Amino acid sequence: MLLSGAPAFCAELELRYAAIERVIADQLFSQEGRLYVRGNKATKCKFAYLESPHVGALDGRLRVTARFSGRTALDMFGGCVGLGDSFDFTLIAVPAVKNGALAFNEVNVSTPRDSFYIRRVRQALTSSFSHDFKIEVRDQARHLLEQAPAQGAAKPLYQQELASFDLRDVRVQPDAVVLVMDFRLVVK
Repeated sequence: MLLSGAPAFCAELELRYAAIERVIADQLFSQEGRLYVRGNKATKCKFAYLESPHVGALDGRLRVTARFSGRTALDMFGGCVGLGDSFDFTLIAVPAVKNGALAFNEVNVSTPRDSFYIRRVRQALTSSFSHDFKIEVRDQARHLLEQAPAQGAAKPLYQQELASFDLRDVRVQPDAVVLVMDFRLVVK
């Protein structure tokens, strides 16, 4: 009975922004440094992609800058007729935990210039990052904590297994994002 009133202790994982950028580039921006959100490299008249992401903080919120390039046009006689543009944008959001995953709340997307097409893109990005964006942290934690030895290295004396994992909270600091989690690592 006394143990049930004992405080639970959480671990914190501090992810520096440079490391986050490398993970994002490796996992999301994997097509020649681009993340296609519509179409692909081969679709010349209907595509949209993001590139050159940079992550940081602004007033306790996560700040992501990137470049958007897109086109919504018809292929007519070998040419594209319709709307398209390329521009930089800044996304400001409050990271939050939703169902054990990292998500964004209070998303705001801004651009240095404005047009009908840019407004539509800003609305789409805001909606997408508010509703569809999430990072399953459990898989990343498993990969980090259960790392196998490097190829050619001697077999380890023990194995590690992530038995349980629960992301509790996320905080934005000037130089890093801090994930607060409970986990149990079994060493065999």
